[in-house]
Amino acid sequence: MNLHRIIALIRRIVLQIIQDRRSIALIIIAPLIIMSLVGFSFIDKPKILNTISPALIASFSLFLTFMLTAVSFLRERQLGTLERLTTTPVRTFEILIGYLISFYFFAIIQSLIVVFFTIFVLGIDYQGEIWQMLLIVLIITFVAVNLGILISTFAKNEFQIIQFNPIIIAPQIFLSGLILPVSELPSYFQVIAKIIPLRYAVDCLQGIMLKGNSLNEISNDLIILSGFGIIFLCLATLTIRHLK
Repeated sequence: MNLHRIIALIRRIVLQIIQDRRSIALIIIAPLIIMSLVGFSFIDKPKILNTISPALIASFSLFLTFMLTAVSFLRERQLGTLERLTTTPVRTFEILIGYLISFYFFAIIQSLIVVFFTIFVLGIDYQGEIWQMLLIVLIITFVAVNLGILISTFAKNEFQIIQFNPIIIAPQIFLSGLILPVSELPSYFQVIAKIIPLRYAVDCLQGIMLKGNSLNEISNDLIILSGFGIIFLCLATLTIRHLK
């Protein structure tokens, strides 16, 4: 693995995203607008807002990061940048690491906006430590970035990425505990929920924010959530190689 090549790739991707107004809007403005609409809708119902805030943070961190990564990576393919890279001595894994770190950088910024807006602007009551919440959110963004790269390799344009959204987002919303606790779902849906990343993300944040659990008490969910990220990373590596 050549560190200099990876750093050069990261620098180019970061500068390119910064110069793209649509990407900046998706990173900064989109989460503020969405969180404002949802949060201030419950501003007169603080108990409800406190209860749903862990699920909101998990959901928006996952879905906004997924969209940012999928769209940005697709643009790289459409511009021919990825194709040119695959014909150079740069290894597939180096390419993936470069993109992963670059997208992860912006995903962290986006997720921090979601977390701090929820805590300090909406003023929710929570247990646990902020650093524990941030650690969980970082793992969520790791999953989302890898999933975004993976899905974008199957899309030919941005409209197709939008078409993937019902497949990616709808099952996770309904089976993650966001609308109804997983324990209250029909038994066959509870089985399906075991392969839903957002379900474990919501459980982790609820454990910290609502119950005051320690990281050790939610370690199983953290491990499973991290496992999804690793699986998506491995699959993304294989699909990028196939693009050659």
